[in-house]
Amino acid sequence: MASRLNPGTLNDPAKNKRPMAKKPEAPQVPDYWEEAKAELMKRDRIMRKLIPQFGDLHLMRRGEPFVTLARSIVGQQISVKAAQSVWERLLEACPKMTPAAVQKLGIPKLQACGLSKRKAEYITDLAMHFRDGSVHEKDWSSMDDEAVIAELIQIRGIGRWTAEMFLIFNLLRPNILPLDDLGLLKGISINYFSGEPVSRSDAREVSANWEPWRTVATWYLWRSLDPVPVEY
Repeated sequence: MASRLNPGTLNDPAKNKRPMAKKPEAPQVPDYWEEAKAELMKRDRIMRKLIPQFGDLHLMRRGEPFVTLARSIVGQQISVKAAQSVWERLLEACPKMTPAAVQKLGIPKLQACGLSKRKAEYITDLAMHFRDGSVHEKDWSSMDDEAVIAELIQIRGIGRWTAEMFLIFNLLRPNILPLDDLGLLKGISINYFSGEPVSRSDAREVSANWEPWRTVATWYLWRSLDPVPVEY
């Protein structure tokens, strides 16, 4: 029985070659993560119990710096669930999520996604800073933590907490302790103080045992409150 295939196409690489689908960029895992886990479990009895509960889960970086900062602004002073809902609506309205696309969308349409007028203004201002080159995005990887924070807090709507979230979730810095983060303070309260309220001073004292891996310890305390990792 004759084959229906044209023999001339079977061994002709040029004719058989099809364009490869571009794979989505894999999220980046911090190269220090396993070392940090081992050190924290060795030094801290709470971490020794906490870390194994979350198996292979780890901090991951996704997205461009502008996206990380915009998402951090969305998440200011609202719950993780509410922030996720607003972010999803924002992505529907602005799928590319670039500074140019956000500026083109405009404040009224940003508000229609669930953002307050102030947050819509903040994100628009952030887009302007990225477009006019007044932030030194390409230099951040070589700048120390405090230098990056000092530059970011010059942008309207970005305070220290937002800058620290950027250091954690985009630059993957290993030793960030976001003392203004209510989740961190609650995690320390529940895991180290039997639910008693804790001060920033208490948090600093507990975290001294975590250095230079305070980011990692913070991430696991967040997971102790909500097992689903937050992404920025």
